[in-house]
Amino acid sequence: MFYRHLFQWLGDQMTNLIAIDARSSGTSTGRYVDKLIEYIAKIDPDYDFNIIAYSDRVGFMKKIAPKYTVYETKVPLLGFKEQTDLLREINEIDADLVHFAMIQQPVLYRGKVVTTMHDLTMAKPEFRNPRTNVVVFYIKMVVYKWINKIGAKKSAFIITGTEYIKKEVMGFTKQPDKKFVVTYESADKIKEKADPYKKLVGKKFLMYIGRPWPHKNLNRLIDAFQILQDKHPDLYLALAGVKNDNYVDIEKRVNSQGIKNIIFTDFVTEGQLRWLYENCAVYVFPSLSEGFGLPGLEAMVHGAPVVSSNATCLPEVYGDAAMYFNPRDTDNMAGVINTVLSDEKLREEMIKKGFAQAAKYSWQRMAEQTLAVYDRALKS
Repeated sequence: MFYRHLFQWLGDQMTNLIAIDARSSGTSTGRYVDKLIEYIAKIDPDYDFNIIAYSDRVGFMKKIAPKYTVYETKVPLLGFKEQTDLLREINEIDADLVHFAMIQQPVLYRGKVVTTMHDLTMAKPEFRNPRTNVVVFYIKMVVYKWINKIGAKKSAFIITGTEYIKKEVMGFTKQPDKKFVVTYESADKIKEKADPYKKLVGKKFLMYIGRPWPHKNLNRLIDAFQILQDKHPDLYLALAGVKNDNYVDIEKRVNSQGIKNIIFTDFVTEGQLRWLYENCAVYVFPSLSEGFGLPGLEAMVHGAPVVSSNATCLPEVYGDAAMYFNPRDTDNMAGVINTVLSDEKLREEMIKKGFAQAAKYSWQRMAEQTLAVYDRALKS
């Protein structure tokens, strides 16, 4: 009896090791895990952490969380090596709990797991990347759906960014409500000094930033912009984001149709992004499917009026601080944008509401809620 209590006491004195899979770090979706690690490090809980990241993010991780060990990996997201090499690497770490910050994970890992499930966009055939081979896409989609269901089943807890996604994932995975925890994300004001984007200085422009995937609905945004040009011939549209093959295809369409005043920025610095947010006439978010919709919240933080799609979780996140349109109706999209462009008093009211709405969210609170999930998972 004495030894049993002694061993239990010794076990209680040991610090638990938590591994966080941060392979998405540095991407738009990866803003979540970057901020999670940054704010957990500020809270400095009584846990040891091992951050799994790619070599080009090691310096960043050591900067935001200098006390934590960074485990370098080369295993790509949603590839076969997740099931072999990543499994081996995680077993080597021998953590008491692993937090997969995206659903991609080795299904044969048998340790305690918490998984963040951002959305189910990749599981929807209508959003197939046109650059991907059809057969390859459907194979990946089948695998992705399977990993979602297996990953959810073996997770002690599932974190989602909104109530909408919680309900969607719950219905898809058939997991019970008690497994789910909603932790809202947040948005910080960019610290770098605003750096004017020269091609747009002195111009009145709409803005979008993000990837050009099909669910982002950029072709309909361009169609709506064409409608707007009848009433606003001097208006510009800035599409910000790294110019990958999909952006190149969209740019070819714009050029072939002779559509004027659309600027493809390619990569922008943090300072340029701040300037774009602060100087756009309207930030437009035309997406058909989102897990949270962080760019619109970032726009609010920087004083941009937000006009958004009414799809999925976006009304939940933006509340009454945004004006909404049907993302599949370009006339409706153009009409709502025009309403904001044409009414300065409305713009000022929306900017005030945007500041108030963005202030409701907190990365610190999100990190605290996540640490509470870790506590519950370790005790389960």
